[in-house]
Amino acid sequence: MARTVAQTIGETTRKHLKENNGLLFGQCVTAVGWIGGTVPEMTEEEGIVELSMADVSGSGIAVGAALVGRRPIYVIRYQGFMWYNAAPLVNYAAKSKDMWNVPCPILIRSIAMEGGIGPVASASHHGLVMHMPGMPVCAPMTPGEWLEAWQSFMDHDDPLYISEHRRSFPIDYEMNDTIEADAKITLIAISATRLNALEAIKKLDGEGIRCDLIHLLWLKPFTISETMIASLKKTGLGLVLDSDFEISGPSRSIAHELMLKTSVPVHTLGLEDRSAGFAPHLDNGTPTVARILAKIRNLIQPG
Repeated sequence: MARTVAQTIGETTRKHLKENNGLLFGQCVTAVGWIGGTVPEMTEEEGIVELSMADVSGSGIAVGAALVGRRPIYVIRYQGFMWYNAAPLVNYAAKSKDMWNVPCPILIRSIAMEGGIGPVASASHHGLVMHMPGMPVCAPMTPGEWLEAWQSFMDHDDPLYISEHRRSFPIDYEMNDTIEADAKITLIAISATRLNALEAIKKLDGEGIRCDLIHLLWLKPFTISETMIASLKKTGLGLVLDSDFEISGPSRSIAHELMLKTSVPVHTLGLEDRSAGFAPHLDNGTPTVARILAKIRNLIQPG
């Protein structure tokens, strides 16, 4: 039976705590749901550490554990809280090896969520971490991708920022790139936009509009693959989709690199430049299928 992303995370965490003397830190990690079933039901003696509701200090405790060799997992249950947690992570953990030759291997599970949680907790914020040297960033959406990220963490002594999305937790399959001979646009999708892009492609296919879709796991370092180059050269048009903010965000940075490499116009679509509200009509989440469809149609058939 295929394992879901949530099950994969939980099983990997349990093994790490039992076999590697690991620790897991976070707030409300043992509350109802155990953060979507990703935290194994273990005790404090077994390595689960409940932190107080003080986001500005919890990350410092986890960083301290990394400095003494415990390879902790630090769970930020709402990715918007990363703005409170950032200082010890990006100003110490990410710089420690470069500045003092002291590795700080901490795995940061920063979990994005949308829908009625307002301007502080919601959205994805991997762009915040990408600005700082010393910390790789990835956004897995499948069990295999999460395990690839985990193995990278275990193979190196750097901190690693995993930008998770709750919509990934029930996924029990892998996502392969879609390449069409007659595609008119190349889509490069990040995080939960990958799910919406898949739905949009189905609708466009019914209209006779073919799209290439490339799933992006590693945001930093970002490597331009031969598949990306070949697809963009073929279609002559690209669109980077992201669950983070579009202005000054990862999508525009990646689009810039792709344009320099291929000389093909690459556009972007991410969160709107506004705060999210609590009511559904005030939310500001991952670009919807409708927004993606409108953007693609406008690019292919302007006016």
